[in-house]
Amino acid sequence: MSSCVRNLKRQRAASAGATLGSLLASLAVTWPQVAHAEPSQLDPAIGYNYGEIETARTAATGGAQRALTSSIGALFTNPANLARERVYHLGGFVQLWPEARRQSYGAAAADSVSSGSHLAAGAGVTYNFQDTDGIDRRWTDLRVGAAYPFSDQFYLGLGARYLWLSQNGLGPLGQSSVSNGLAGEQIVRSFSFDAAATFKPISELAISVVGSNLTSPDNGFFPTSVGGGVGYGVKQFAVEGDVVADFTTWDKTRVRAMGGLEVLLADHYSLRGGYRYDEGPKSHAFSAGAAYIDNMFQLDVAVRHSVVGGSSTTVVLGFTYHMESNGLSPTMGESF
Repeated sequence: MSSCVRNLKRQRAASAGATLGSLLASLAVTWPQVAHAEPSQLDPAIGYNYGEIETARTAATGGAQRALTSSIGALFTNPANLARERVYHLGGFVQLWPEARRQSYGAAAADSVSSGSHLAAGAGVTYNFQDTDGIDRRWTDLRVGAAYPFSDQFYLGLGARYLWLSQNGLGPLGQSSVSNGLAGEQIVRSFSFDAAATFKPISELAISVVGSNLTSPDNGFFPTSVGGGVGYGVKQFAVEGDVVADFTTWDKTRVRAMGGLEVLLADHYSLRGGYRYDEGPKSHAFSAGAAYIDNMFQLDVAVRHSVVGGSSTTVVLGFTYHMESNGLSPTMGESF
């Protein structure tokens, strides 16, 4: 690729990033004015979303990404899949939950090319606040992950998570540590880890198993769960189904079932859709999203809405910059 073309692509990526940055800055300024109205009427567990961090692609496909995820999304969904593609990506994303009064702002990186070996790694951090006029929950979620491809058919990965969380709003008992946490102090400041494996009997088919929060902390902030996914994907099309068993959040083990699909048009435009059933609140949610994918960058947007089990909407925006590095050969089908 000539230096002129490379510079042009960098300029396009910078322009797209600047545009998205301006949009996110505007949202950061204006959204709190809208969100600060009255306490949320939703169960806090719905807005907390099991502590899961979703990229726009994950949200758009109903959360069904354990088998086919890659790049930055793998850090939060299935760390084994950090080794699925040869990429070096930097990205940022925003989640907005109007009814739950939640906002999340995150940045992450995934690198499987610069280590000089097959080892892949990723790191990410998100800052979140939920229902500041109600429970006033705020947390920082720091994650790192690593994966190794033992062959083209089998990957193993580990993820580590450190959570700082405070909850200083008034609960039903007023100013009480029983109902509203410890004023001015963090009620959670601890570590957990995930483990995952992906098996590909053929190049188009992936089967994954993911265990989350395996330190078994026995609280809803670190819900222990085991899930799996089966996905089939080629460059222009992908479909996946996932099931997750949550052992901690509710009064007994509850199941979430998800399905999602993606279609790539004209080598640049990805259309996505998904569905999620959550046995905990007995909710049914539908989602949709789109992305513009280029060799140098990617722009994503997703919207999810629960139609049964409490009205809840999620909007996710994301930007990913595809760094150039030795061994990096981005393709239009990478995000599949």
